[in-house]
Amino acid sequence: MRIGEAAAAAGTTPRALRFYEQRGLLPPPARTSSGQREYGPGEVALVRVIRELLALGLTVEDLRSRAHRLHLLAQNPQARCDSSGRPGAFSEVVDRRLATLDGEIDRLTRLRENLARRASGNG
Repeated sequence: MRIGEAAAAAGTTPRALRFYEQRGLLPPPARTSSGQREYGPGEVALVRVIRELLALGLTVEDLRSRAHRLHLLAQNPQARCDSSGRPGAFSEVVDRRLATLDGEIDRLTRLRENLARRASGNG
């Protein structure tokens, strides 16, 4: 299928597919004789995994560091992000992102408390 069809099947845009390819998340697809990108069901599944992981709070850089393993999640959508602790496992990336999110939640909680105190005249 062509880029527009693949993007629609994955719930995204052709621009996003080209972006994922440029960033190394999506391998370069096969090309037709006229040079147009050709995608199959495997690439569409991979794009869905990429979009899901990005929606969960991982960054493009997080995924790029594990791009060589994304196809495993595409092949088995029920698989975990591998908490085995093996080198190259997703667990390192997930643990780092969770720590970052926890830090941001703490910072925002303090900010909210300070603003609430200030608004109530207690700060």
